[in-house]
Amino acid sequence: MKKTKRAALEAHGWRVAAAKDFLELTPEESAFVETKVALSRTLRTRRVAQGLSQAALARRLTSSQSRIAKMEAGDATVSIDLLVRALFALGAKPRDVASAIANGRSAAA
Repeated sequence: MKKTKRAALEAHGWRVAAAKDFLELTPEESAFVETKVALSRTLRTRRVAQGLSQAALARRLTSSQSRIAKMEAGDATVSIDLLVRALFALGAKPRDVASAIANGRSAAA
């Protein structure tokens, strides 16, 4: 969130906090959510960079377009292993997955 927007919200009496505080997540739960979000964002970024539609990626994974949309949205029904498998289908290497997780965690911290 931009500092100016945060300041404006706080000036009007709003309290700005992280989702982990609002949801009262444990550190482990928070790390899991951050990991899933980082993988979901990376999946979308890689797909778009390769000029693929969600439907085209779905065909590669023998899945559906709606499932890819859920993956990119970080839907709770999507497993981390499916996100990782999709990244590998897009040509990611294990180090790319590790980097996505590390970058996502540092951005959320």
